[in-house]
Amino acid sequence: MSLFKVLTVLFAGTAAGFINTLAGGGSLIAMSALIFMGLPSAVANGTNRIAILIQNIVAVTNFRQKGFSDFKFSFKLSIPTIIGAVIGSNLAVDLPEALFNKILAGIMILILILIIVDPKEKMETTVEKLSSGRQLTAMVAFFFVGIYGGFIQGGVGFLFIITLSLITGFSLVKVNSIKVFVIAAYTIPSLAVFVINGKVAWLAGLILAVGNSLGAYLGSNFAVSKGDKWIKYILIIVILAIAISLLLGA
Repeated sequence: MSLFKVLTVLFAGTAAGFINTLAGGGSLIAMSALIFMGLPSAVANGTNRIAILIQNIVAVTNFRQKGFSDFKFSFKLSIPTIIGAVIGSNLAVDLPEALFNKILAGIMILILILIIVDPKEKMETTVEKLSSGRQLTAMVAFFFVGIYGGFIQGGVGFLFIITLSLITGFSLVKVNSIKVFVIAAYTIPSLAVFVINGKVAWLAGLILAVGNSLGAYLGSNFAVSKGDKWIKYILIIVILAIAISLLLGA
């Protein structure tokens, strides 16, 4: 891998890790960088999981050190999410590349709409305890979120934030701390599916992971003060450009 490609993947990973930890959608940048570096779409999808796993372990640790964690509830949500992620990952590994690119482009447009509308801004509350009914509702919902996350990963952070905020009413910082725990948990079996099917480029994945880890550390620090608004306009431009490129090239 040339120095240019190493630096490109490293930079994309840092941006992705930062954005993923604050909200979501960073994987769209990371996956697109891997695709444009020459990796097939399915391999880029699998390779990105290496960085996602390490990124979220870093974020979980940092959130815990800052006093924002709920491991008991996070573990409950992880169980149905893992089951869904395994199903989604198995669907993704056999998908034709042209179809995958079209789906990815379509998802990017939907994520773009979410970024512009930004529903999470209206969800901040101070709920601390959940009824058993709400916990069960969250677990059922996260089975389906897990299917999506296992299938494509990109933009799953938005689904986590929106779903968890609507059901629980937790603060955005607490939601983010739960999000990174659950994503780390389901990424392990999801990555295993891609590895078993030979859809992982390890060198690119490890380079991406270094960038993601740095971005996750910076992002989890920044998340506590909720300083993520400036990312919106950059994401809009980047995602729109990538989605158009994928649609035209598919």
